[in-house]
Amino acid sequence: MATSNNANIGFEKQIWDAACVLWGHIPAADYRKVIVGLIFLRYISSAFEKRYLQLVEEGDGFEDDRDAYAEENIFFVPEEARWSTISDVAHEPEIGKVIDDAMRAIEKENTSLKNVLPKIYASPDLDKRVLGEVVDLFTNMDMGDTEDSKDLLGRTYEYCIQQFAAYEGVKGGEFYTPSSIVKTIVAILKPFKNCRVYDPCCGSGGMFVQSAKFIQAHSGKRGEIAVYGQESNADTWKMAKMNMAIRGIDADFGPYQADTFFNDLHKTLKADFIMANPPFNLSNWGQENLKDDVRWKYGTPPAGNANYAWIQHMIHHLAPNGKIGLVLANGALSTQSSGEGEIRKNIINADLIEGIMALPTQLFYSVTIPVTLWFISKNKKQKNKTLFIDARKMGHMVDRKHRDFSDDDIKKLADTFSQFQDGTLEDVKGFCAVVDTKEIEKQDYILTPGRYVGIEEVEDDDEPFEEKMARLTSELSDMFKKNHELEAEIRKNLEAIGYEI
Repeated sequence: MATSNNANIGFEKQIWDAACVLWGHIPAADYRKVIVGLIFLRYISSAFEKRYLQLVEEGDGFEDDRDAYAEENIFFVPEEARWSTISDVAHEPEIGKVIDDAMRAIEKENTSLKNVLPKIYASPDLDKRVLGEVVDLFTNMDMGDTEDSKDLLGRTYEYCIQQFAAYEGVKGGEFYTPSSIVKTIVAILKPFKNCRVYDPCCGSGGMFVQSAKFIQAHSGKRGEIAVYGQESNADTWKMAKMNMAIRGIDADFGPYQADTFFNDLHKTLKADFIMANPPFNLSNWGQENLKDDVRWKYGTPPAGNANYAWIQHMIHHLAPNGKIGLVLANGALSTQSSGEGEIRKNIINADLIEGIMALPTQLFYSVTIPVTLWFISKNKKQKNKTLFIDARKMGHMVDRKHRDFSDDDIKKLADTFSQFQDGTLEDVKGFCAVVDTKEIEKQDYILTPGRYVGIEEVEDDDEPFEEKMARLTSELSDMFKKNHELEAEIRKNLEAIGYEI
């Protein structure tokens, strides 16, 4: 498999860089809404117009029939909201009002988008000249192929969300999980056709996008999964709705944003796959009002940390053969405080933990703390065994601050998991180990991978110790000598311009 970069890509970056002309011309809080709204409007209009021309060519008179679009999972776009209407007035003073009216018309026509789309383009704070330039940018996009353009705009949308996450720091992590982490979870869980996928803290919906792509890549179609999600932040909930619409994914995110713990919008759902990146170490999550909740089968989570509330909420929503892949801060692996150790012990003894994977730092845009992937299964293939993987040395730096997994890295991790499930995996010191539950019990139910995989063995180079030390000290002596020469030269140069040290 060819190595590719999951963090930086060509066309999307060009769009982002060009759209950045809006910086300074609009309040920072609205910038994200303006850009993702335009990407959304451009895509659904393009998809509609392609279908419209197709229907006209067929000549059966169905070009104005809403059902002819719905059956292809395409939104019906009224004339006043089509991109051709918008691009015609890109450099007119009323361009902002035209876009806002287009958003309202689309919401009126498609009830699933009600109160979702941004209507801030007529704001006097937004420079209409610059807005017109950005409209031109999207007008000139090559939208030649329906499927390719769907992926192109979807990827552009995802890329822009990624950039917003980077710019917004900790807050950015609320709506975006880095692509390489999502791809790793999906590659290990392997969602199948006609399954139910759930994310109780879905952000902008990246887990669902990758699940749909996985199924499509394995001879399925995007629409062959049932998607359920929940999000407590109103703006993020709207981003997720738009993201699904661009991707042609039919998703149930509930009629509004809501707190998952207090207002579970999918109470009766039993999901085949649950994928999530819940807020790390969330405090003050409302435990005092949920002490007797049916979800706390393995123990009541402490008021000061919601990690084990998230885990148990997800287990509660699993189908009999369901699987979970989630991201958690490393503290959850070993904490004994406030009853968390006892909850972890109960979950392990119920034979639910299938795998634990330690990730390298700097994969996230919002946090630098070490994190771990947990894989939980209701019906493990390898009973009373858990796979531990230490992936902290994997990945490559894409810039000074951010690390990424290549496709080869992801394949290696997914293959390791598959071999474990098939019973063919051999332990690799420093990387992976298959561990019995009894051994985990001996370690006080602590799940830190390093305890089990050990330290990677380094091949002996057969150089005698005395000879190696003589060689290394000689090399060090040469370095010290070179250092003194450089120091003398710097002093000399400084003296020449009147500065003596």
